[in-house]
Amino acid sequence: MASGRSSPSFSYTSHNTAKLIRGGEAYFSLLVQLIQQAQQSIHLQTYIYDEDETGLAVAEALIAAAQRGVAVYLVADGYASQNLSDTFIKRLEEGGVNFRFFQPILKSDNFYFGRRLHHKILVTDARHGLVGGINVSNKYNDGFGTQPWLDWALYAEGEIAPELVRVCLELWTRVKRERKKLLWQAQPPVGLPKQECPIRLRRNDWVQKRSQITNSYLEMFKSARSHIYIMSSYFLPGMLLRKKMARASRRGVKIKLVLAGVSDVMLAKHAERYIYRWIFKNNIEVYEYNQSVLHAKIATYDGKWSTIGSYNVNNISAFASIELNLDVNEAGFAQSMQEHMEEIIRDHCEQITEEDYRTRYNFFKRLYQQSCYQVVRVLFFLFTFYFRQRSFKSTHTPK
Repeated sequence: MASGRSSPSFSYTSHNTAKLIRGGEAYFSLLVQLIQQAQQSIHLQTYIYDEDETGLAVAEALIAAAQRGVAVYLVADGYASQNLSDTFIKRLEEGGVNFRFFQPILKSDNFYFGRRLHHKILVTDARHGLVGGINVSNKYNDGFGTQPWLDWALYAEGEIAPELVRVCLELWTRVKRERKKLLWQAQPPVGLPKQECPIRLRRNDWVQKRSQITNSYLEMFKSARSHIYIMSSYFLPGMLLRKKMARASRRGVKIKLVLAGVSDVMLAKHAERYIYRWIFKNNIEVYEYNQSVLHAKIATYDGKWSTIGSYNVNNISAFASIELNLDVNEAGFAQSMQEHMEEIIRDHCEQITEEDYRTRYNFFKRLYQQSCYQVVRVLFFLFTFYFRQRSFKSTHTPK
């Protein structure tokens, strides 16, 4: 791929390859293949790990890797994956897999519910990485009776992988002595790709004062000159993102949003539809995907730059959850992502115009949407208040 740099490039790694992977069989086949081919280390971190056919198949691949001498580490969120049985976890651990929950409910050192591990990462041998929004569950896989939820991941090979390992190790243990013993897993492999594909790792974790992914979106709205495509589940941007998005639209940037038509959280969807009026007012196009639940979190602009990962465009991702994205500053990858999004818009989406909205949603439905929006705002406030207060206190406490 030819390099196509356009946005600020600090912290980009250079020698990588990048490929967009759609969820379903393509994703899980690649994930299992990477686990099977690993020789030294495997890190898998996920928000949801379901004990279903998909979860069992991934678990067996992890156990097989551990039994052939690979160091295997699995971290699942303590809330979203709390239904994993003791029998399942015992099978993992007896098979040699190092397993931990991130902040188990009622057992966390810091009891604040909103801070959840929202990562979806696999990295093997500090060389191969899969980063996206896809959890380990039948919902995201083919062959289980319904169309899988629409989601994407980035497969990257190269210099970005050791950085992913360091992030995984940081979350695996807060004990620096233990972490130092494991840093051998982050050593760059021999024979990196010769191609130049700039990729940078971006994180949001308000407790650790990280808001890099939010800043990436702000950079996109500031830098775009032609067009922006955003595919996002649970789209409820905060005021700053809205302000920058509206400013981009006013200077002539064409913005297309691909949002959920079918949602697993209808309260959030009704709240999202409430802000459609703001979207129309700012000349932004809305397309609803209706084939299955849309769970994707990707964006691209001007055919030059893209971001992909776990970050939803809302205040939970901005101020509470621990999120990870990869930014790809390369024209070929951006154009591929844009082509996929255009195909989905053309073949599997319904455009919602202002006229459609007024026809479809009468006064009482719009009032209900407004009520849902206010409820969601309160929930966002409750989930994020602790982190804002913690950040304020740490900033204003005398040293």
